[in-house]
This record gives sequence, C-alpha cells and structure tokens, in this order.
Amino acid sequence: MNSNFNSSDIGAFKDVWVFCEQREGKLMPTDFELISKGRDLANELGVNLCGLLLGDDVDGIAKELGGYGADKVYVCNHPLLKVYTTDGYAKVICDVISDLKPEAFLIGATNIGRDLGPRCAARLHTGLCADCTHLDVDVPNYIEFLRGASTLDVDSMKWDMGDRNLKMTRPAFGGHLMATIICPRFRPCMATVRPGVMKKNAFDQAKADACEIVHPDFTLSESDFETEVTEVVKAAKKLVDLIGADYIVSVGRGISKDVEGGIKLAEELAAELGGVVGGSRATIDSGWLSADHQVGQTGKTVHPKVYIALGISGAIQHKAGMQDSECIIAVNKNDTAPIFEIADYGICGDLFKVTPMLTEAIRAAKASK
Repeated sequence: MNSNFNSSDIGAFKDVWVFCEQREGKLMPTDFELISKGRDLANELGVNLCGLLLGDDVDGIAKELGGYGADKVYVCNHPLLKVYTTDGYAKVICDVISDLKPEAFLIGATNIGRDLGPRCAARLHTGLCADCTHLDVDVPNYIEFLRGASTLDVDSMKWDMGDRNLKMTRPAFGGHLMATIICPRFRPCMATVRPGVMKKNAFDQAKADACEIVHPDFTLSESDFETEVTEVVKAAKKLVDLIGADYIVSVGRGISKDVEGGIKLAEELAAELGGVVGGSRATIDSGWLSADHQVGQTGKTVHPKVYIALGISGAIQHKAGMQDSECIIAVNKNDTAPIFEIADYGICGDLFKVTPMLTEAIRAAKASK
C-alpha cells in the first residue's frame, strides 16, 4: 500500500468504485446491479463511476460494464489473479485504492465479496457495512426512502442537506429492524450489497463503447501469498433460483395444518406458471423449506413479474423482500392481513381451496391458446 495513504483525509477521496467480480472470465450478475446503483450515487455526488476488475487477461469483458453506467474500468491483469484468493485480491485492491482514493467502494455480498470486503476495510482503516439492501447519498432521496420504509416522523427531524456520506441501510437484529449506517470520519465508505436488491439498468451499447479502460500500476508476486491454490473442485448442488425467476409462488405459516399438502399445491401452481416456490421466514425456521427458498430481509430480495403469496400475513421483513414485484397476488383467510396492503389482487379465502382453483384456471387458459 501507498505509505502516504491516510483514510481520514476525506478531502483527498473522489469517485464511486464498484468491485466487479468475474469467475472464469465471466462477469457476475451482481456487477451489473451495483454498477447501475453506483451510477445513481455518482450522479448525486457529481463524480465518476469506476469499475475495478481483477483477473488474468480480462480486458475483453470490461467494456460491458460501461453499458450499465461505468465511466471507466480499472483492469488489473496478472496470472496470479486468475483464480480468486484472499491474499492476492486484497493486496491488489488495497494498493490501487490507496493510490487512486475512491470515496465509496461497493462490493457484492457474494461468497467472494463477503470474504474480501472485511479484509480490505481493515487494511484501509475504514468502516464496512455488510449485507446492505439500500444505498443513498442525496439526503432528500434518503428522506423519501424513509417515508415509505419506516415509521419515523421525518418531517420533524433535523437534516443536514449537504451531507455527502454514503447512507448504508441493512437489516439488523435478525431482520426485525432496519439500520442506516454512515462512515463520516474515514474513506472510502465501503459496503457489501446483497445480490438481487438493486435494479439493473438497461444496457446501452454507446456507453459501453465510450467506457475508458485503465490499467493501474500494481505489483504482485508469489511472496505476497500465504496460501496456494492447488486445485479447484466444483460441487453441484441444486438450489432454487429465486432472484432470476419471473414467477414465484411463496407459502407462509398458513400451510401449517397440512405442510406437505400446502407445499405440493404451491409446486403445482408454480409448475403451471413456469416458476419456482419461495417461502416466508416462518416456513424456513420451521424446517418446512430449505433456506434457499426464503424471501425477505434475511432471505432473498426478488422482483418477479408475478408474486403469489399463499398464507403469508405480510410481516414487514417479508414485504421488504418482494414488494417491488410487478404483480402481487395474495391469498389469506384474514382480511386484515398486511399483505393485502401491497397486493395488486387479494383473495380472502382458504389457500387449500383457492390454490387448486388458480392452478386449474391457468391450466385451462393455457389449453385454450
């Protein structure tokens, strides 16, 4: 690292950076989500948005990041960066950051990002907010976010409208509260961001063509590594892809009288739609579904075309994970269930009676085409 680096010299830092993860020469979906959100933050700050891409001979994939909003991409190529290692990636990232000094640095909360973020933050002597679900810089935008996502009386609060700190919001206390964290004394402001929560911009080829590719100076040798990768073994495990699904049928505590039957009904409905089955936290905590099915603040944040909630009351933690779905259909026996507040279509009834009717209606509509 640059020996003159001083994380408390806030005025020396500028620009928003995004760590762009690649695996085997392929960019990850989280990269495009973070570049899209980073574009908004950079616009609010009036600075450039820069991607940081590490690997071996990865120049060919860098321009694509410009299509989602990056002004430039810093590309670090080295044979020792071909396979991810904490030692190699942390060393190069911290060296480049200490030289070029971004004011904000975003990392996807993937397995790699969760490993890399804390290591870099500690070396750079700055803070890190982990597993963020919302980011703001502009104070008016943050106030509008609070109006819809909290019970705070924002109009009675005092605000510093010139505050340029990155406001990083994440679930706390097991998802029962949302906490916003700032890092006012050190830079860069660092956050790992939960995959799937940020909306991806439309790709723009002209912006991709205009994106500047820069190769920053860095050094890396085998002496920088405490470990050696001798083999990479992939294990295949079938997990439900909630984030990429267009149709999700989720079940909640309402299936408790016949858990297996309720899940089967959801699977049949999802199959007719070409979708997948999700669940509320209650279903995962009860062991009815595995954790990869969970939708909510402590699970996956989803944006499907259609989200069907069967027997889900609509606790705020669950609504936060699915309220941006294009169409929400709720089935619940309780006509005052909070889920009906955000549903486009609400059916007050027994899910064990209503769900087969929905499945049959969809099957008949498909057959008539």
